[in-house]
Amino acid sequence: MEKIKSPKNIPLLSKTLLISLALFIALTSLNLKVNLIEIPFGFPEFIVPKDNPLTEAKIELGKKLFFEKLLSRDSSISCASCHNPKYAFTDGLVKAKGIKDREVTRNTPTLTNIAYNTSFLRDGVNPSLEAQVIVPIHEKNEFDFHILLAAERLKKKKEYVDLSLAAFGEVPNPKVISNAIASYERTLISGNSRYDQFTFQKDSTALSNNELRGMHLFNKHNCVSCHSGFNFSNGEVVNNGLYKDYTDIGKMRVTLDPKDKGSFKVPTLRNVAITAPYMHDGSIKSLEAVIDHYIRGGYDNPNKDKRINGIKLSENDKQDLVAFLKCLTDSSFIVR
Repeated sequence: MEKIKSPKNIPLLSKTLLISLALFIALTSLNLKVNLIEIPFGFPEFIVPKDNPLTEAKIELGKKLFFEKLLSRDSSISCASCHNPKYAFTDGLVKAKGIKDREVTRNTPTLTNIAYNTSFLRDGVNPSLEAQVIVPIHEKNEFDFHILLAAERLKKKKEYVDLSLAAFGEVPNPKVISNAIASYERTLISGNSRYDQFTFQKDSTALSNNELRGMHLFNKHNCVSCHSGFNFSNGEVVNNGLYKDYTDIGKMRVTLDPKDKGSFKVPTLRNVAITAPYMHDGSIKSLEAVIDHYIRGGYDNPNKDKRINGIKLSENDKQDLVAFLKCLTDSSFIVR
């Protein structure tokens, strides 16, 4: 697996060493340039599959395919229809809408920093980004098509044939489609929120007093036990007590284990202020209402995670916590 590395602060170097370093960079461009992604300060390495290394040609093709409506049966929607850059690659709907206005069973998750994910879909049952790309194409309530038929359509378009040959040395086929879109999605890195400016870029003025208080509360009340690390998610699949009984059984649909009923992935909180509504089914409309859910400790459910047991917050505390969550918005990521 190929690792993409985070930039480091470079200490003062001798002139000779600087010249040697410059030559090395010119020859290899380091991992950052080879892979065409700028890794924000404070972010760790992420892994790219060896059988799908990043290239400029793949990213270019993948971006075009991400916005291409030919991938849906009636050519009415694209990946971007649900993953709109304006909403941090969500759609603002309770549940996504596929072709012919068909309602998808779940709320659209953000693609923010999806390169760092190790499992995919709301219940974390899909093992790779390349495999995940195929899911909406085949889903009846989404694209309602088949990737083989989509490839045949693309073969009739000279532009796609040329881009595919340049990127993969092959004409459009299922592997080309899935690998190209996955390559583009790995470029969707968000790491320039005011939180990042304060924490990683060391700008002590980036956060207001109430945002700082909110950050303190976020840590004090152990929100970080699930929403941890640079991406504000530990990647676990858990039951958060949203319902006493779940109509959507979550991870259990694949594992068939009753202990997984109602379990869904812990989402990233990055750009959370613009990805409403919330939860796997879009049932909570606002950040304030989400916090109220955790203040109550959710509903009693045999599978509810033991970390969700209620917290005490004043109204001022709640507003400070909301302020902190809003400072996770990266405006440079939204305007793409």
